[in-house]
Amino acid sequence: MRIAVVTDSAAGFAPEWSAAGGLADGVRVVAMPVLVGHDILTGEHDDVTAPLMVALAAGADVRTSRPSPGQFDRVYRSLAEEGYDGVVSVHLSGQLSGTVEAARMASSRSVLPIEVIDTRTAGMAQGRAALSALAAVQRGGDLQTAAAAAAMAARASALYFYVPSLEQLRRGGRIPAAAGWLGTLLSVRVILHVQGGRLVPLERLRSAPKALQRLEEVVLADAAARVGAVDLTVHHFGNEAEAVALAGRIEAAGGGRVTTAPCPSVLAAHAGLGVVAVTVSPSVRS
Repeated sequence: MRIAVVTDSAAGFAPEWSAAGGLADGVRVVAMPVLVGHDILTGEHDDVTAPLMVALAAGADVRTSRPSPGQFDRVYRSLAEEGYDGVVSVHLSGQLSGTVEAARMASSRSVLPIEVIDTRTAGMAQGRAALSALAAVQRGGDLQTAAAAAAMAARASALYFYVPSLEQLRRGGRIPAAAGWLGTLLSVRVILHVQGGRLVPLERLRSAPKALQRLEEVVLADAAARVGAVDLTVHHFGNEAEAVALAGRIEAAGGGRVTTAPCPSVLAAHAGLGVVAVTVSPSVRS
């Protein structure tokens, strides 16, 4: 039984993975559009990063949109034509985007059996859920086994991040303007995490250095409390050197295997320049 894995670009796969064959045959990534003014950017990495950075720095109107159900229709149809027997479709939290709902709409009319997974997270926490499904397939697992592996990995993953300002998140509607904590946090540095699929403040601090130090402490405590090996990814946008330094400190402290990757453009559009996000997940083994 040939099972494919589909995810979306919020998964945050590092650009070199595809070039190096890190994403195997049978994996498809559906692009999530970023709207800068009247321009629609649908790629990832260099073709989106530069114009998005300029737009965010200039305070331009930046928005995101879910992929259309038609995009998923085309991907699922292509996989059927290639001879796949089923699909595990692994997506960004439904509390943050309508992407998973678009996938469900398309899956309901596909000729293939499709298991759609709302990871209730983002970035490489979502990405490692997709990789867990792939690993299950590579071990000979069926559709249900691969879907269960993705769901389990998503539940076991954590996403923490520091943003220099909450203003971009507020403008994008990812934190409600009426939230009781918002007015008291706009002037401070905040560490957030994803809880129940939503963005929730974890700690507030008065300076960027203190916030980054505390982010490191939170991540190391999470990794140390887990049983078994963990994989971590430090996402960055406009501050790669800062992310690389943080990754080095985490790895040196025994936090686990750490990689760095650009923040997915669809997330950076809301988090803004200077975001540092860290995912903590059980190691994926094929």
